[in-house]
Amino acid sequence: MLKSLMVAKAKEELEQESMEKEEEKQRYLAERAPPLNTSGMSFSELQELCRELHAKIDVVDEERYDIEAKVLHNTREIKDLNIKVLDLRGKFKRPNLRRVRVSADAILRSLLGSKHKVSMDLRANLKSVKKEDTEKERPVEVSDWRKNVEAMSGMEGRKKMFDAAKGPTQ
Repeated sequence: MLKSLMVAKAKEELEQESMEKEEEKQRYLAERAPPLNTSGMSFSELQELCRELHAKIDVVDEERYDIEAKVLHNTREIKDLNIKVLDLRGKFKRPNLRRVRVSADAILRSLLGSKHKVSMDLRANLKSVKKEDTEKERPVEVSDWRKNVEAMSGMEGRKKMFDAAKGPTQ
């Protein structure tokens, strides 16, 4: 439905445009070439009118010829340039591009020039953190583990549960 409406609207616009072009043509011809009224003219007057029209036709033909010559010259020039473009395009093959690894320093040098010495060593800017040796901090106790159950458990309730479970069996 929508498509048919669009086609109908386009058809109407084309008809209206062609009518406007025809009207413009008629107005132009009315301005440039008014209708001839040859009735009541003598033979010599008709001859003079024909000579004037012939002179106007010669001027128009000269202009048309000049314009045609310019158009032909331009079309030849366009063809020659197109041929040159095709020749240049055909002579040089584009190489297959390969992946190249480039460091960040090389990219910056190419962008900023060789005068700028910028390093992109990101590890140099990091804060250094010393690993602390956990074994050296805690003194190693070589004692009986049963004596230290309360300290190692971390919860008082577990020892009580352990003691409660141990007590009735003995």
